[in-house]
Amino acid sequence: MVDSLKKPQFEEVRPGVKAPAAETILTPRFYTTDFEEMANMDISLNEAELQAILEEFRVDYNRHHFVRDEQFQKSWDSISGETRQLFIEFLERSCTAEFSGFLLYKELGRRLKAKSPVLAEIFTLMSRDEARHAGFLNKALSDFNLSLDLGFLTKSRKYTFFKPKFIFYATYLSEKIGYWRYITIFRHLQQHPENEIYPIFSFFENWCQDENRHGDFFDAIMKSQPQFLNDWRARLWSRFFLLSVFATMYLNDVQRSGFYESLGLDAREYDKYVIKQTNETAGRVFPIILDVEHPDFYRRLEKCVINNQKLTKIAGSDAPAPFKLLRKLPYYVSNGVELIKMYLVKPIRVDNLADTVR
Repeated sequence: MVDSLKKPQFEEVRPGVKAPAAETILTPRFYTTDFEEMANMDISLNEAELQAILEEFRVDYNRHHFVRDEQFQKSWDSISGETRQLFIEFLERSCTAEFSGFLLYKELGRRLKAKSPVLAEIFTLMSRDEARHAGFLNKALSDFNLSLDLGFLTKSRKYTFFKPKFIFYATYLSEKIGYWRYITIFRHLQQHPENEIYPIFSFFENWCQDENRHGDFFDAIMKSQPQFLNDWRARLWSRFFLLSVFATMYLNDVQRSGFYESLGLDAREYDKYVIKQTNETAGRVFPIILDVEHPDFYRRLEKCVINNQKLTKIAGSDAPAPFKLLRKLPYYVSNGVELIKMYLVKPIRVDNLADTVR
């Protein structure tokens, strides 16, 4: 019984290699895009800023950062039970997300090289960063006697196709919310070192600067394409991607609140802070941001949390699959209704920022 609490069992594709988590609407996505359209974009409107960003990437500030030191040279059986399971899930989800970015950026670097060398080199250098992140996370998994077969992930995961402008919206928000997540955990553990259960968190300050630089690049590329930002469609899509990213993070984190408790954090308060900061940051480039202070925003998210708890309970029951689906349907519909109502809350216009890119 003690061993099972200390070392929760995960399905393995072979000894020591964890089977990938099942794909759901809340798991990290793998993306592909219209490479030809992206290669043919005219970036001259903001080429000077993009060239400056390229020079910054070439410096490679974190070249020597991701080196495991003596902090890691110990047994981690002290992280046990549910905390161990949730921490392994955190490492897997983070590794999968970073590896997804690596694959997309690497392919963009290869496909854009002939027609858009500046963008191609930036994407290649960003893929370098993401590869380091994914490798560091996968090595952390090995401390728990597990790893991910990233080659298998490359071939087995479904790829979501997004047009370039949607890739920009999604990856910009992914990088910026990643920055706020990492820096918030780092600052919290600086103040409460007794809650630093594993040394990977001490790497987050420099790590999140990679995320920030990546986000700044997508900010700059969108400003080179003002048609992506200054019409009514951009306002609708900005709302959609902001809500999608915030809701996905909130539902995932509340579901795994035990992990944040192990760090001395309240998952809900942590997410509210990250959402507020990311929303304000997005106002530097998006034409609108969400009214996350609206009294219905978190009330409706909490209704989705309750629905997801009921969906999880149904999924774990012994009922036949068709019966499970029938029981799940009302909660799926309820989640959809709540998200639509949140989407329809009047957003906050950021017209002055849209004007700067016309």
